[in-house]
Amino acid sequence: MSERAQRMLRRTIEGWPARGALPAVLSNDGAALRANGTVPTVTWIGHSTLLVQLGGVNILTDPHWGERASPVGFAGPRRLVAPGMRFEDLPPIHAVVITHDHYDHLDADTVMRLDRKFHPRFFVPLGIKAWLGDLGITNVVELDWWESREFRRLTFTCTPAQHSSGRGLRDQNLRLWSSWVVTGGGKRFFFAGDTGYTKSLAEIGKRLGPFDLAAIPIGGYSAWETRHPNHVNPEEALQLFEDVGGRLLVPIHFGTFDMNREPFAEPPARLMKAALADGIEEHIALLSPGQSVHW
Repeated sequence: MSERAQRMLRRTIEGWPARGALPAVLSNDGAALRANGTVPTVTWIGHSTLLVQLGGVNILTDPHWGERASPVGFAGPRRLVAPGMRFEDLPPIHAVVITHDHYDHLDADTVMRLDRKFHPRFFVPLGIKAWLGDLGITNVVELDWWESREFRRLTFTCTPAQHSSGRGLRDQNLRLWSSWVVTGGGKRFFFAGDTGYTKSLAEIGKRLGPFDLAAIPIGGYSAWETRHPNHVNPEEALQLFEDVGGRLLVPIHFGTFDMNREPFAEPPARLMKAALADGIEEHIALLSPGQSVHW
């Protein structure tokens, strides 16, 4: 058993941190978002799940309303901070983008629930269409890197990332991982999903940017003393933001599940310290779960 697996098992046995010490969730009943039809907004639900409103289209990224990021309900990384909005309060969801098949980004119960209630169009990288099909989800567009598809006057483009995939021992790296770009309505949105740092990702900005909104991960890095191959640290997230030509950065992939070594407060604190040093702190939208901003 790997060291990380041993740590997860040990935490399951020993118990989890008290909720009172964790970030507060803002009250968001979804009323304003359900009433909105024109103004671009972004709402952080938690981890890598965002509700993005653009051009009258409601989009969810890597949706996860589950209690654990795990193949089983009794062990594995547990959600320590409640979703920023109840599933029942969502506006009609038209599109869902999935970056890869790891359990903290692709939750089977959540995507099945979305399909039953809204039957949205799922945009996925190569290999995930068949996986969704096994769940009975058929409204799926599967794309390779740099391929695009039009939907409701928006353009969804599958873009590169430096990561991995797999939900078990037998399917490691058999499905593609990606980031996504959504353009239309006079706006450009970049969703990094989960990625390590590589200068080559600047090509996304050259081809499809600059971006009015960039959602970039900042957590999951501290198991590595030097550069993590699959997860950017906060300083690298800021560099990626600059590389792709971002104008507003929404940090994601932190402060939700008990799955990383770094303390919950460390990633946003490091990010803001680096942003202050670069004089770009006003370009950071550090959201609380449930908080919405216009972009």
